[in-house]
Amino acid sequence: MCGIVGFIGERPATPIVMQGLQALEYRGYDSAGVSTVTDGRITTTRQVGQVADLSKILEDSSAMLAIGHTRWATHGAPSITNAHPHSSADGSIAIVHNGIIENHEQLRTKLQQAGYEFKSETDTEVIPHLIDYYFKQTKSIESAFHTALRDLRGAYAIAVVSSHEPDTLYAARLSSPLVIGVGDNEYILASDPTALIQHTKKVIYLNDFDVARITTGDLAVTNLESDSPTIPEVELLDLESEDAQKGHYEHFMIKEINEAPQTIQSAIRGRVLANEGIVKLGGLDNVVAQLRYIDRIVIVACGTSFYAGLVGEYLIEELAGIPVEVQQASEFKYRSEPFSRGTAILAVSQSGETADTIAALDKVKDYGVLRLGIVNAPGSTIARMTDAGVYCHAGPEQAVASTKAFIAQVTVLALIALHLSNGSTKDYKPLLKELVSLPDKAAAVLALSDQIKVIAEKYAPARDFLFIGRHYGYPCALEGALKLKEVSYIHAEGYAAGEMKHGPLAMIDENFPTFAIATDSPLLEKTMSNIQEIRARSGPVIALATEGNEAIAQLADDVIYLPPTLEQTQPLLISIATQLFAYHVAVARGFNVDRPRNLAKSVTVE
Repeated sequence: MCGIVGFIGERPATPIVMQGLQALEYRGYDSAGVSTVTDGRITTTRQVGQVADLSKILEDSSAMLAIGHTRWATHGAPSITNAHPHSSADGSIAIVHNGIIENHEQLRTKLQQAGYEFKSETDTEVIPHLIDYYFKQTKSIESAFHTALRDLRGAYAIAVVSSHEPDTLYAARLSSPLVIGVGDNEYILASDPTALIQHTKKVIYLNDFDVARITTGDLAVTNLESDSPTIPEVELLDLESEDAQKGHYEHFMIKEINEAPQTIQSAIRGRVLANEGIVKLGGLDNVVAQLRYIDRIVIVACGTSFYAGLVGEYLIEELAGIPVEVQQASEFKYRSEPFSRGTAILAVSQSGETADTIAALDKVKDYGVLRLGIVNAPGSTIARMTDAGVYCHAGPEQAVASTKAFIAQVTVLALIALHLSNGSTKDYKPLLKELVSLPDKAAAVLALSDQIKVIAEKYAPARDFLFIGRHYGYPCALEGALKLKEVSYIHAEGYAAGEMKHGPLAMIDENFPTFAIATDSPLLEKTMSNIQEIRARSGPVIALATEGNEAIAQLADDVIYLPPTLEQTQPLLISIATQLFAYHVAVARGFNVDRPRNLAKSVTVE
């Protein structure tokens, strides 16, 4: 979603801020802007479109203090007027903001009654006016900022500069990520660590209600909730700058799909000890005693992570015998349902900053239940607010459509299922062994890319698509449909194959193709019957099958064969194939696969 970058130090700030904004482009945005502070004067430049468009009109500046922003429209259409940074009426205060101010209308009315005029349609514009309103009373930007923050209701990450204090950068966060990079007599502020890894690996993660006052050589943090200073903890980023680069690939999406083998390897490294026949998850060590008494798990997630959770439901119930529910975080937080002390909440999120998933965890913080997390981003909000968890170690994911994160999440869920089983399932050792061999099988699926490309180009003109599967194939069908609709804008639905007679068959004709997941399983014959139902109604069929299934070729128009694997690990190979299919369809249709329209990478607002 929106991106924030700020810099204060002893070298020109604008190039660093612009470089940071470029690093955040993957999050999705529609406009960009920068405010610099030079000789006690703020200069703001804003532009609709890409960061590159902003660069063309940005004047050279010797300013050593600047803030920048990439905006993803929420309140008000993309326009220069609605773009950030927003300023006070006299231009003495400039701010950038991620999140949503829920009471902006009430604050706007209050400020208008006090004589303030608004130029934009955004919720954000109330913030600089509110700071100015209190500054006129206190003559202190720090005091005015603190008081203004107490008036705000909602979610925010905010950076503020002012001509009244031209050598100071202020920042605050509540339910929206903000990290401070620590350099030599300089600080870089960002909403995502990828914006600062080229300059430093030393970072400070701000917590909810933290307010930072930053000068060239000093950083002070106060927590508004406790109304007391805090001692910021400096951590080291486990991230390399080259990990966030495209390399020789045409798009980030295809690069990240091709990283599937190493994604699986990274997720199992040091955790699957096949020779010893054990799974070791250090992230759960401190809650081992509590896990023994868990009799129910609720997985909360959104989007692709939700579909990974559905695979996890099958895995945990089948291997560990623990009942599992998977709920969309956006619905879970508004439900009223009973919880026992034996329930564990498992939050799954690529970024660890998904607003709805954070809200779901926040809902149960006083319930006395165990809160676990599966995230890809160390230091993220979910990683810090859960009792224990397992990192994915997938590295940065730049394309908006999540690919390797799904692979990593499903792998980690398999490890958790095995861990919770305590070795009691007959599939324990075979699954451990299969996980070790899976990176090579993932590489074999990637080798099918050219074949999948030919099939994808054949079906690229389609307006609609149906994805079907059974058992482990069902969540894969949902995820495959999501990938196709995200990047190609083809209407696609995922369905349980057994539900065909309950409605979807009405849609099938010669112009409505089906992608059938028909890999080897005890339910394969039933899936084959579903394919026959579709063919009887002239529906074109692409089948995803296991090597050696010659009968499927008699039913389907096109077949993609996957290497044999255990049913529990099939989703990892299936997802690579459906990701490649979606990618090649989108490229054939001429769309920007890395940044689909209307979507953002990290959904940090409700």
